[in-house]
Amino acid sequence: MPHSETTTITTPPPTAVTAPAAAAVAVAAPGPSGTTARSADGRGSWLRFSPAQPLFRARAAQRLAVLAYHGVTDPRSFGAQLDRLRRLATPVSLTAVEQAVAQGRPLPPRSVLITFDDTDRSVLTHALPALAVRRIPAAAFVIAELIGTDQPFWWHEAAFLARNGGRSRLVPTGRPAELLARLKALPDPDRRRSLHELRVSAHRRPPRQEQLTPEDLRALQADGVSIGNHTLGHPSLGRCDDATVHSEIAGAHLALGKWLGEPPTAFAYPDGGYDPRADAVLRQLGYRLGFLSDHRLGPRLPAHPLRISRLQVDSTTGTRRFDTILSGLEPALQRWRGVAV
Repeated sequence: MPHSETTTITTPPPTAVTAPAAAAVAVAAPGPSGTTARSADGRGSWLRFSPAQPLFRARAAQRLAVLAYHGVTDPRSFGAQLDRLRRLATPVSLTAVEQAVAQGRPLPPRSVLITFDDTDRSVLTHALPALAVRRIPAAAFVIAELIGTDQPFWWHEAAFLARNGGRSRLVPTGRPAELLARLKALPDPDRRRSLHELRVSAHRRPPRQEQLTPEDLRALQADGVSIGNHTLGHPSLGRCDDATVHSEIAGAHLALGKWLGEPPTAFAYPDGGYDPRADAVLRQLGYRLGFLSDHRLGPRLPAHPLRISRLQVDSTTGTRRFDTILSGLEPALQRWRGVAV
C-alpha cells in the first residue's frame, strides 16, 4: 500500500514559462559554488538551484512520474531516493494506475510509480527489502526466456564475447557501445545470427548470471511488486517482422500466466520504443497498460494507456539530481539540447 504521509506542494503551476525557456534559464544558472559541474550528478546539483526548478516542480505536481530503473546497484542511495518519494510524492501501484484508466479518474497529485526493466536479481535482493519496509509498491518487467536460467543478458554477453575474440560478419567488432548499437539496428534474425557467430568464434565463454526463478517472481508479487511482460528475449520490436512481434509478446504472456497463476496486464517496450504492431497484440491479449522509456512525465490520467511515458533513473543517482529528474527539469533540458536518452 502507498505510504500515507505525503507533502502537498501548493505553489501554483506555471503558465508563462515554456519548457525550452525554463531549460534556457537552467543552462544559465550557476551551481552553488558559482561554476557549472560536469558530471551528471553535478549537473543535477546546480539544476536543483535553478530558478526554473520550482516552476517545474509545481507543474510536476499535476503529472504522473513513472520511474524506470534497471536493477539496484547502490541500496543506500536507492533507499534515500525512496525516503524522498515518501516525503514529497505519492507512491502508487500498477493496480492504481489501471484503476485510474478504467474509471477515468486522475491519480492523486504528485503520483509516482516505480518500475524495473529486465529485472535482475538485485530487484529481489536489494530493491524489494527497501520497498517493503517503506510500504512502497512497484512493478517489474521481466524477460521471460531468462527466468529460471543462468543465461546473461544478451547485450552483456555480446560485449564480453567481442572483447574475447568474438567475430560476426554483419557487425564489425568495435567498442562495446558501438557493437550494441549495431546489433540493435539489425533485423532481429540477423541480430540472433550475429550473436550466435560471436558465441562460436570467441575464445572464452561469458560468465553465467543467475536469473530470477518463477518462485522469485511469486515472492516479488506477494510483497507488492507487480510482474509485467518485457517480451521473451528483449529484441528491438521495430526490427522484428510481424510474426516475431506476436510471438515475443504472446510467448512471454503465456509463460508469465503459467508461473503467476494469472496473465500479466502491463507491458514495457524493450528499448522503450513504441511499436503499433505490438500495441495491436497487447490489445488482443487484454493488456491495460504499456510503458515507454522516453524520459518524460505523463498526465495523471494517461491519455494513451499503452503509451505511458517514463523517466530514466538509476539507483546511484544523487538526491539533488533525482529531484530535477522527478520535476521534469532535467528531461526538458535534455530535449531542448537534443540529447538522446
